[in-house]
Parts: sequence; C-alpha cells; structure tokens
Amino acid sequence: MKIKKERLELLKEIMALEFSLVDLNLYLDTHPEDERALMVFEQYSRKLKSLRGRYEKEYAPLTALEAGNRSWNWIEDPWPWEIDYEMGGK
Repeated sequence: MKIKKERLELLKEIMALEFSLVDLNLYLDTHPEDERALMVFEQYSRKLKSLRGRYEKEYAPLTALEAGNRSWNWIEDPWPWEIDYEMGGK
C-alpha cells in the first residue's frame, strides 16, 4: 500500500517537530532561564498541535488515545517500519 506524498510529508514534519520538542525539553531541563529556547519550545508546541489535528482530520488518529470511539482503521495502513520515508511509502 502506497502512502500519498502529502500525507507522508505531513507525517515527517510531525515527527521532526516531536523530536525537536524532546530535544528542547532536555535542554530546558538544564537551562530553564533561556527565554529564546522557551519561546521556540512554545512555538513548536503550537505548530505540532495544529499539524497533529490536521493529520487526524485528514487521515487517521496517530495514537490509540486519539482514536476515541472511532474505528481502528489505521490497521489498514502500513506500520511505521513498513514505510519507505524516502520514496513515498509502500
């Protein structure tokens, strides 16, 4: 099953923001007074929330917690380790 290019690009952007937020969080643990890092953290958090909402609206929930009472239709999509992130999926 192939994943549409737009969907894959959105998913890659979500993953990059999540990684950046974990990294910023670790930095802020040791540098809590860094206003610029805090500002970037808040900016990335807002953007991630927006992109996750868009992804879930257009495609499917990203986790079981977000699925709520919706169907479990994501089992029809490739698993993360089955996606070719460079070529657009399987």
